[in-house]
Amino acid sequence: MSLSSSDRALLGDVLKRVSRSFYLTLRVLPQAVRSQIGLAYLFARSADTIADTGELDDVVRLQCLQQLKQQFGSEAPVWNLIEKIQEQVIPKLTNTDERRLLEQLEQCFQMYLRLSRVDQFEITQVVSVLIGGMEFDLQEFPKSHEHTVHALADVQDFEYYTYAVAGCVGEFWTKMMCAHLPGMKRWEESTMSPLGIRYGKGLQMVNILRDIPQDLKNGRCYIPEILLKQVNLSPEQLLDPSASRAFRPLFRQLIQEARDHLDQGWQYTMAIPRFEVRLRLACMWPLLIGIRTLQALSMNQHLLDPNESIKIARRDIYGIVAMTGLTGGCTTVATAYWGYWRKRII
Repeated sequence: MSLSSSDRALLGDVLKRVSRSFYLTLRVLPQAVRSQIGLAYLFARSADTIADTGELDDVVRLQCLQQLKQQFGSEAPVWNLIEKIQEQVIPKLTNTDERRLLEQLEQCFQMYLRLSRVDQFEITQVVSVLIGGMEFDLQEFPKSHEHTVHALADVQDFEYYTYAVAGCVGEFWTKMMCAHLPGMKRWEESTMSPLGIRYGKGLQMVNILRDIPQDLKNGRCYIPEILLKQVNLSPEQLLDPSASRAFRPLFRQLIQEARDHLDQGWQYTMAIPRFEVRLRLACMWPLLIGIRTLQALSMNQHLLDPNESIKIARRDIYGIVAMTGLTGGCTTVATAYWGYWRKRII
């Protein structure tokens, strides 16, 4: 698909301003899949902006998300509904980059309509699941509960959530790579998709474990209540940093689960043919940052303290990009780095 100047602006400056980290990944992706994956990200980021617009009532946010999702299940977008979403959300946005993204929503759909039917279908599938995860999040953690701490009820809810907001992306990537990259023709999609799902779920678990203190402050606990009961804790008790000691055994269990998911993600990445350097790098970078973050979390002695922020320094991220880029995604070098940090998870 040939790109217009407005398409290039969407996938360039607009995307870069709403996600600098994903922009790095997008720039290194093979050209054959860059537009489709970038556009899917812009739709997902638009939906996320709607879901996170706290100035809107929950009912309005859910309605806007549902209206956005409906555009992907119809023969053609209903332009006046898209304009209605924009009219409701944009005035409430204070972030100028998010405002610009929502202002370009019609252009995103114009680009979508020029894709092949197969690519449209795959984007429809993944964006619909992602929006479903956002709807689930709003329903589980409504504004009426923001002054109390509410937890997901059980492990099934946790598994659904991590799939719906991240695991489905690994599935989408697998389908797109197999469809568009000649070097991936030997991949068995039925074998690799489950690994791709675990890749995404592992990264989302890292985010959840890193953000526990801040989420608790906002009344959200993604750790299932049934698991908290196993260590004799309630969601409210996690607000007290002194509960870290009682929480730590469960936290370690979740660290190990996240590590196991990331291990499957590494297996997925190492299965990418050596000559698909760009795709290898695009898959390596989030995993290497993720395993470093997980190792830092495992060492954190103040895991419930909202003043303790675990974040990999930008220079270390640039170091990962440089090391893997200069070696062309070399398996030996990258796996040595992976193993070094993986072994230091306690």
